[in-house]
Amino acid sequence: MIITKKSLPRRTFLRGLGTTLALPLLDAMIPASTAWAKSPAKPVPRLGFVFMPMGCDGSRWTPPGDTLDQLSPILESLAPVREQVTVISNLELQNAYPGSHATSNSAFLSAAKAKLTESTDYFLGTTVDQVAAKQIGRETQLPSLELAMDLLQVVGQCDNGYACAYQNNLSWSSPTTPLPAEAHPRIVFESLFGEGGSTAERRSALRKKASLLDSFNADIRRLQRDLGAGDRARVGEYLDTVREVERRIQKAERDAVQNPLRDLDRPVGVPVAYADHVRLMFDLQVLAMQGDVTRVITFQLARETSNRTYPEIGVSDPHHPLSHHGNDPEKIARMAKINAFHVSLFAEFLGKLKATQDGEGSLLDHSLLLYGSGIGNPNIHDHTNLPILVAGGGATGLKGNRHLRHARPTPLANLHLTLLDRVGVRLDRFADSQGKIDGLFTPLPI
Repeated sequence: MIITKKSLPRRTFLRGLGTTLALPLLDAMIPASTAWAKSPAKPVPRLGFVFMPMGCDGSRWTPPGDTLDQLSPILESLAPVREQVTVISNLELQNAYPGSHATSNSAFLSAAKAKLTESTDYFLGTTVDQVAAKQIGRETQLPSLELAMDLLQVVGQCDNGYACAYQNNLSWSSPTTPLPAEAHPRIVFESLFGEGGSTAERRSALRKKASLLDSFNADIRRLQRDLGAGDRARVGEYLDTVREVERRIQKAERDAVQNPLRDLDRPVGVPVAYADHVRLMFDLQVLAMQGDVTRVITFQLARETSNRTYPEIGVSDPHHPLSHHGNDPEKIARMAKINAFHVSLFAEFLGKLKATQDGEGSLLDHSLLLYGSGIGNPNIHDHTNLPILVAGGGATGLKGNRHLRHARPTPLANLHLTLLDRVGVRLDRFADSQGKIDGLFTPLPI
């Protein structure tokens, strides 16, 4: 890499053996001759969607007041970032009825009615993430990134009457095109830093070196000489994070080789503990956003009807049977413990985004993230009063530390339309939307 200009292009890459490394936003990327150099860097919009399966216990989710000064039991872990979070009550998915796990998953981002079929003639709708990706993802290496926690090849249980495509895929680029999500950290890592070619070619190139960053040593040294002290520190922190993520992936792969027993519910080579796997997948999302590799991400924390257990938090019951609790208080309490665990991992992710510099703000300042489920009360497969929250930082204009309560059931599509509008994607309508969510954001500057 040779720097020939006084300012670096925003899309600056280091190139190694079969690999590329996008850089985070640096001061050197802001032209010194512009007024922009003396004001906060223009934010690049990022949009993320995190899916929590099988609803939750509404009484332990819903905050008691109009602010988040007092958080509900499931949401307690959000306390450090409450100023960047708004909970929205009484949103619904009418097109998910008559009510199923498959339609909970499929309608969450599409707000569309799934065609009743178990064959390949499935039909849904383009999801909100893909509507955004077609506009704000045009300038990035990956228009969007689809992630999950489950290895779908070993999953065969799907709702009667509905193709497994509805239950396995959050993201659809068209009504007939589901986008498979990736659960293996190594494959995600290679997709972020590979330079092209087939998966096998990228993997071969990356594994010729002990570390991805070994390919960039000379370029990194040259780059660091030409950067100011602040930028050198920023690049150093970013590279340290890449090294740490790669180290954790390599450790998981070594552990898998040493363990003679394969867990069929987990991809080979991922961390044994669910929380470690989730954290690694969230850290890969931080890297993807920090390097502007992609601006649109979806993440399925677990698949609908998942029978995963959570021994690390003392819940040995499979999640799906717990969700059909029959109003048993003990089962509801254990289900709520899983709900709180999922939220706590999301809260950690928000904390990392908040701590990661992006221009003169943070990644959280320049991101909008929707967290929630397509089911309200899982005991009856209800798609009303969904557990939904939105997180984002100052540059997004999100009014945080609030609990918005609609007087009557309101389409979740209204929120999708509002988020699209906030990242610059203007639509008159999305799916069954009836308008935008009032008061969620401060007005856009003129």
